[in-house]
Amino acid sequence: MDRKHEQELVITPKSGFPMLFLVIATLLLSIVLMFSAGFILEARPYNALGIILLILGILMLLFGWIPAMGLKVVKPQEALVLTKFGKYYGTIRKEGFYYTHPFAFAFNPTQGAISLEVDDPLQMKEGKSSQKVSLPKKAISLKVLTLNNNKQKVNDLLGNPVEIGVVVIWRVTNTAKAVFNVDNFGTYLSIQCDSALRNIARLYPYDVADDGEEMTLRGSSQAVAEKLQAELQQRVEIAGIEVLEARITHLAYAPEIAAAMLQRQQASAIIDARKMIVEGAVGMVEDALTKLSENNVVELDEERKAAMVSNLLVVLCANRDATPVINSGSLY
Repeated sequence: MDRKHEQELVITPKSGFPMLFLVIATLLLSIVLMFSAGFILEARPYNALGIILLILGILMLLFGWIPAMGLKVVKPQEALVLTKFGKYYGTIRKEGFYYTHPFAFAFNPTQGAISLEVDDPLQMKEGKSSQKVSLPKKAISLKVLTLNNNKQKVNDLLGNPVEIGVVVIWRVTNTAKAVFNVDNFGTYLSIQCDSALRNIARLYPYDVADDGEEMTLRGSSQAVAEKLQAELQQRVEIAGIEVLEARITHLAYAPEIAAAMLQRQQASAIIDARKMIVEGAVGMVEDALTKLSENNVVELDEERKAAMVSNLLVVLCANRDATPVINSGSLY
């Protein structure tokens, strides 16, 4: 398999200003020659010099603009991928005004569009002042770009439907691969992003009920994002794209199970809260009994200690404020 096109050939052509001046001079000279031939032929019809000057002026006017096809303008953080007679000619990465081969044309399969607003008389009658027109753009952008795909529904490790969305920060590093290896590197990245996201999401559960070292989509978002970036980079290497960062921007249960999962989370939170309350209440009761015994405040038998512990736990663990009953008689 021929892989010559996968090697990016960076070229730096000559400045385009000399050729621009030459093209302008050639076109002006052709006009001068035709006017001179007209004066000569007017004075002396069928004069050989006049005919030669006329033919020469017409040829220069017809073909003098061909070198202008080799004039290229490259903006900062952009590149032109040139092909000549169907073969890869080279890539211009440095900004400037250059002259290349007249038949070396810029090629960009994505045909990124530049939106312009122009006046449309028909729409002005309907109350609209302008419309957007897209012009083809031949340059390949080398800037850091952002891909924010629509959130999609996937199944996690436990089979629960989850809605998840990611944002990918990327840029083109190899223009030859980006142009010749895939049909549209922007669409290719988007499709591979969805595929890699679905593949990574099914490896982990959304969440776990108990605390543990198991990775989850919600609790280990940084690690999941790093794995997503690594897998996505491996997939888009053929397109000459570098994935700088991948982040999860949206993560939630699908609407059809969101209510049930919310109830489960609420129940888990209540259980955890109750567990903490009971642990704290037991510690407080233990401290109270220890202080009463150490300070000889009152001596309680086992039955009275059990009653005191029961009352304190009821007071400390209850959801509502306790209403005490005061005994003004004998302790027993």
